[in-house]
Amino acid sequence: MLEPLREGALKGVRIVLASGSPRRSQILSHTGLPFEVCPSTAEENLDPARYADRPGGFATDTAGLKAREVAQRLEPSTPTLIIGSDTVVTLDNRLFGKPRDAEHAAQMLAQLSGRSHVVYTGVWLIRLDPALSRPRTLSFSQSTTVHFDHLSEAVIRAYVASGEPMDKAGGYGIQARGATLVQGINGDFFNVMGFPLHLFGRKLYELYDASP
Repeated sequence: MLEPLREGALKGVRIVLASGSPRRSQILSHTGLPFEVCPSTAEENLDPARYADRPGGFATDTAGLKAREVAQRLEPSTPTLIIGSDTVVTLDNRLFGKPRDAEHAAQMLAQLSGRSHVVYTGVWLIRLDPALSRPRTLSFSQSTTVHFDHLSEAVIRAYVASGEPMDKAGGYGIQARGATLVQGINGDFFNVMGFPLHLFGRKLYELYDASP
């Protein structure tokens, strides 16, 4: 998908992932594009209540906070692509981020048990190039529906005790032990992991005025 860009518009471009998430790094590595990781230090202070009817917007705007902070800090003088991303889980118009502690993780999983929820990942791209009069930006979000099995209290407690839920939106990781909680999904698997890889590839063509 990205082969024309790899040897074309992206050749020689410094690619920076504004996230310390090992899962996003893993997913982005599938593209074969060289990139560096520069975790954002932006304060993620958006009010979830303002996004009750547009959770994808919450994820995208948070991704924008991350990408812009890294872009300002690096102030690159060569062609650079900054990638910001954020993931949220939604159920009944409520946004689930990362759990505060083990008890909060258990509460999240109990609410998701036996139900379908939607995972949104927002992405914000910033193209910086001395040849451009100003930076170019592109933002988008992807949604995936996840169907959970009914989880007993024993299953929830044991999973939380594994420590896996603590740094993941919704309190589970579909790419690891959390996969056993999931009956199925509708949509992009990588999006649930934390980065919509296929849509990202298509949007790069838009950002660089190219055709796939």
